[in-house]
Formats: sequence, structure tokens, C-alpha cells
Amino acid sequence: MKLNRRIFLGATAVSLAAPMVNAGGHGKPRVVVVGGGAGGATAARYIAKDSKGEIDVTLIEPSRTYYTCFFSNLYLGGFKTIDDIGHTYGNLASNHGVNVVHDWAVGVDRGQKTVTLAGGASVPYDKLILSPGIDFVEGSVPGWDLSAQNAMPHAYKAGSQTELLKAQIAAMPEGGTYVMVAPPNPYRCPPGPYERVSMVAHQLKANNPTAKIIIADPKPKFSKQGLFEEGWQNHYGGMIERIGPDFGGENVTVDPGAMTVNIDGEVIQADVCNVIPAMKAGRIAELAGVTDGSWAPVNAIDMSTKADPDVHVLGDASQQGDMPKSGFSANSQAKVCANAVRGALTGSRVFPAKFSNTCWSLIDTNDGVKVGATYEATDEKIAKIDGFVSQTGEDAALRKATYEESEGWYSGITADMFS
Repeated sequence: MKLNRRIFLGATAVSLAAPMVNAGGHGKPRVVVVGGGAGGATAARYIAKDSKGEIDVTLIEPSRTYYTCFFSNLYLGGFKTIDDIGHTYGNLASNHGVNVVHDWAVGVDRGQKTVTLAGGASVPYDKLILSPGIDFVEGSVPGWDLSAQNAMPHAYKAGSQTELLKAQIAAMPEGGTYVMVAPPNPYRCPPGPYERVSMVAHQLKANNPTAKIIIADPKPKFSKQGLFEEGWQNHYGGMIERIGPDFGGENVTVDPGAMTVNIDGEVIQADVCNVIPAMKAGRIAELAGVTDGSWAPVNAIDMSTKADPDVHVLGDASQQGDMPKSGFSANSQAKVCANAVRGALTGSRVFPAKFSNTCWSLIDTNDGVKVGATYEATDEKIAKIDGFVSQTGEDAALRKATYEESEGWYSGITADMFS
């Protein structure tokens, strides 16, 4: 990416700002990070590693094993095991001195600068970084709420839900029907539902070839649509039907007890129903009072919230501009935020904010596609500079190389988060 004058001047202004050293009158400055995914784990690691002990870093994450949402579809497709996508936090503590607390953050007092934990503890901070991922919008799919997630799993928070969905797919009767209720924009991982359809189709083609897949989709178009539709035609001809808004895809209700899906008046008996509801920022961002009711508006230069300069929000939960909600985006934003936070607390150099993202998707064995872009920080938002996307009709060697590239990226980003 070419370093233009606007980025350089914006970054220089930040680097020359007076550092907030020992803001609370205590010893070392304290950073608390809530959420141990691609944003939070990366931010905690980089602040602790680069500050070389000058900053106390606490990471609050309830799960002892973190299962990545990215590549979880490959587990559904049989290309990965559940252990392949599971990661722990021991190295953050032993290698970098991060204080890892496995508990739920249930409140934020921005006046007192404390985070309250479900266990009753109160953790003080000078800078707070929230990377809580997503929660679901109640009532966005009539008939479905979290109490129905075992009958109709969302599997959009990886782990036990992903294992449940895979077991349900394996148990489908011969010639059965898998229905996906796709989410409206904006949502985590724009190509994710359609890669999932591809991976489910891959499994069914091998084990239940007369089964059907129906997608009820409220969106008129979706990420990499031409690539997915070409792939479905080439690999899974006749198995997948997508019902968009022109044909009732935005008028959907479900009945988890009867395992039925009503699409614009047509009732479909489902053997597996994967409901992916509308999304919003993880609840702790709302409890902190930094959302607009759905997402947390942030400043592009350092991911600080519009509501409070000492609270930063990363990844899926943020409303930042042009970047998609993806693991790559969260990781990229975390590095910018970590550099800015470290600079604010210690006076260290702050580099120009640079962002990038790539989203890979696997359609079938060695048939990988991708979309991505680079971005700059402006006064208004994170703005897209340029981008790229795989093309229809690419040869098999290129598609295989794209898939292999995604494998290398996964190894790299998980090391960047957890090593």
C-alpha cells in the first residue's frame, strides 16, 4: 500500500500526542482486553510483547479453549478435526506475561475505569479493549431464540454448536433436507454462510447424495456470489437451491418443535435447520455504553470508540467503515490498536495505521477462492483503497494454490494470536 500524505499526517499527530502514562496514579499502566479471539488475543499479545513489561495486560476470556470461527466450516466439510481449530492461552501467559482470566465480563464502569467479572472481581484499567465478537438480535427470525439453538443450531460461534451441527448433518436421513436461514447484512464473515453450504454439500455428496440444501436468504446478493454459484453448479449440480428476497427469502419463520421452516407461506419440513440470525456487537460493548444499539462506532486511527477515547473496540463488534467483519480484519485492527495504546501509555512511537483483509473460502477439495482489500484510516472511517477477488473460470492449479495459501494464513494468524 502506498503511504499517502493523509495517513502519514494523521499518524504523526497521534504519535506526538502526550502519552497517558500512569493515568491512575498507580505503578505500571494497565490494559484490560475483553475477548480472546482474533482481535483480543492479538492485541493482548502485541501490547505485552512490545511493551517488554512496561504495561500490565489482562485478558478476560471465559473459554479455556478457543475455537476459531474461520475454518470451522472446513470442520463441517471433513477437512479439519475439531482439535485443528481449537487453541489455548498458555503461551500468552508463559511467553509474554499476559494475565489470562477465564471468566465472563459482565459490566464496565467507565467513570471508575473498572471491568466487573461474573465471579465478583473488579479489574481496573487505564485502557480497555473490547473484542467480544457478535451476539444475535432477538426476534430477527420469528420462532427462533437461543433456547432453540440445540434443535436449530446457529453454529456461528464455533465450538459445541459446530459439533452439534456436524452431528445433525451426519444423522440426516437418505434424501433429507438441510435448510439454512441466512443472515441479513451486516454480519460476521460475509462469505461464511455460503462456504458452509459448500462444505455441507461436500459431505452430503459423499454420504447422502440425494439430499437437498435450501438457503432462505434475505439479501439480494452476497459475497463471492458468482464464484459460489459456479462452484455449486460444477460440484453439486441440482443439490442446492437458494431462495432470495424476490421469492420470499426475507419472509421466514421457523418452528423448532415441528422442525419446519415457513418461507413466504410455503412450509418445508427440515431434517436439519441451521438458523443464522441477524447480529449485533457482543453484549459487553452494549453494557459499556459504547454502541449505537447495534455496533460500536470507532475512530479509524486507533479503534477507540466515539463514546470514550479510553475504550477501544475491535473486530466484529466495531462499526469502522469499509472492512468486512472477519478474523483477518480483527487481527489487522488489533495490531493498529495495540501500537496506538502502547504509544499512549508509554510514549513509544506510533506507526501509520494500515489495514488489510483477505477472506478465503473452500468450495470443494482444492477449489479455493478469495476476496480481499487494503484500507487506510481517514477522519470518517476505515476506507478501502483497492481490492481483489478470484475470477470465475480459473484453472484447477490456481484454485488449489489459493486453498494452500489459506492453510498457510491459518497457521500464521493463529500463531500471531496465541504463540
